[in-house]
Amino acid sequence: MINLFGAQSYNVDTKGRLSVPAKFRKKLPEDLVVMVEPRKQCLYVFSEEGFDDFVENKLFAKKGGFDPLNAEHAELLRQIGEFADGVTVDSAGRINLSDRLCAVVGITREVEVIGVGDHFEIWDAKRREEARASADLADLLNS
Repeated sequence: MINLFGAQSYNVDTKGRLSVPAKFRKKLPEDLVVMVEPRKQCLYVFSEEGFDDFVENKLFAKKGGFDPLNAEHAELLRQIGEFADGVTVDSAGRINLSDRLCAVVGITREVEVIGVGDHFEIWDAKRREEARASADLADLLNS
């Protein structure tokens, strides 16, 4: 399993390119999948294998597994495909983020890149600040 942790602030350039943190590049393959987080708050970036695992063993596991004959499952899979793009890390260590995916999660220029275990997230900096303010890490101690 890939273990990605840490956070860094970056800017998306005018061509939609974003530098992948060097410590993440060392652990990830060149071919990645960028998808809109299901609640449309940020972008998730997975290895291709990690993306397949996330879809099969996390998203559809809650539905009892993917059933291609189930109309709801088929539509959900279409939406996952609609809001995902394959990208390749270029020689400068950047990935290209599509305007379409960035628009869904409100990414314009300033972003935060956060490692969360098996993938990393790309957040619009202001949206991340708001999300951070909505939860307190100390709440984990009060369970």
